[in-house]
Amino acid sequence: MRAAPAVDAAGVAHAPAGANARIVSLVPSITELLFALGLERQIVGRTGFCIHPREHVRAVPKVGGTKAVKIDAVRALKPTHAIVNIDENEAPTVEKLRAFVPDIVVTHPLVPRDNLALYALLGAIFDRQDAAARLAGSLEAKLRALAVEAWPEQRVLYVIWREPWMTVARDTYISAMLRLVNWHTWPAVRGGSAGAARYPPFDFDAPWLANVERVLLSSEPYRFTAAHRDALAADASLSGKTVQLIDGEMVSWYGSRAIAGIDYLMRLARAAG
Repeated sequence: MRAAPAVDAAGVAHAPAGANARIVSLVPSITELLFALGLERQIVGRTGFCIHPREHVRAVPKVGGTKAVKIDAVRALKPTHAIVNIDENEAPTVEKLRAFVPDIVVTHPLVPRDNLALYALLGAIFDRQDAAARLAGSLEAKLRALAVEAWPEQRVLYVIWREPWMTVARDTYISAMLRLVNWHTWPAVRGGSAGAARYPPFDFDAPWLANVERVLLSSEPYRFTAAHRDALAADASLSGKTVQLIDGEMVSWYGSRAIAGIDYLMRLARAAG
């Protein structure tokens, strides 16, 4: 019996790919997921930010960055499939790819549980249903482990950039990951479908900062360091607040990384008391 088409985040149905599929991934966390699904022989291109798994991605040609894709480099690889993300890749770039890539697979996980659909989508397209089911089982087990613990509420500011300072809205994947351990991001805003609004700028004199108990400085996209942490911890405007570094990959990367990311957040929350 013929398999039913798999439907992506843009509502597009994709027929199962053959064994000769040639995949270009323009999403770092998706590249890692493709390797976890056992598709290493079919991955022909990736961005320079696709750095995991480190021992394998070195052999895959780079095609620029997530926001600066080299269209000619992608074209030269003759891909049958390109995998993109609504937040990470720009719409004009995706439209250029549609001119010569037969299948554009659009992803857009917004909460950790969306990874289950993501595993199933890619598993169905690339005939890796068993591997996708194993990942889904692992993620479900982590989510069950979360549910049996009581997590004290924390009000947090998750910082992703400086000059200007930028944070995350509550309808981002990052904010949803943090909510798993009852950490709630401030300000209490939602960004909707607009990319910029999902990652709003802020000032440290904002009135809502009084609600924040913990400031989390992410390792990506801006690489905050111990020096940044120490400088902010000494700032009088943050008196009484905990300022700490956080591994951005563990919080913002979906796909297979979400499984390890939940373990990481549980350790972080336990240490915070």
